[in-house]
Amino acid sequence: MSEDRTLSDEQLEFEEIPEINEVVVEQDGETAEATAEAVEPTLEELLAAAEEKAAEYLDGWQRERAEFANARKRLEKQRAEAYKNAAVDYAARLLPILDDFDRALTNVPPDIEADSWFEGIQLVRRKLQSIMEGLKVEAIEAVGQPFDPNFHEALSLKDADGVESGTVIEELLVGYRMGDRVIRPSLVNVAA
Repeated sequence: MSEDRTLSDEQLEFEEIPEINEVVVEQDGETAEATAEAVEPTLEELLAAAEEKAAEYLDGWQRERAEFANARKRLEKQRAEAYKNAAVDYAARLLPILDDFDRALTNVPPDIEADSWFEGIQLVRRKLQSIMEGLKVEAIEAVGQPFDPNFHEALSLKDADGVESGTVIEELLVGYRMGDRVIRPSLVNVAA
């Protein structure tokens, strides 16, 4: 029961195939024809688009590079600040030891001053002082200076003849600073 089905040329109707460079576009039920040349971008358009993309990528790369450089500078600044804070903290911990040495050396009995043991104590104090100098820790000048609350802490006002009011007349505890940072203010008495 197999029937051989062959179609004759009359039975086959072919629609006319549009030329290769024609494209049929349908918009809102209307048919519009456009050539392939209008749909495909020209070489100049491709080149312009590539140059635009390259400029965009270059701009992005330059921005990221600048951001990286800024981040590196910020990190270096933070590292330097952390080092400075650690040095200030370290120096602040050594100051009471330096104060104790100074008090001990100012109250030495005369019979001990000639002893070699005492020379060793003086050597230890000098080594501690050289460590402080290595950290760039400086004593704050106080006596004879005008009172400055940034560097001095006043304990009392005292009458002093021949001294201008507001001048430091006595230093009770030496103050220290590292650069522009005060580690410890000087404890002073000020002329009234």
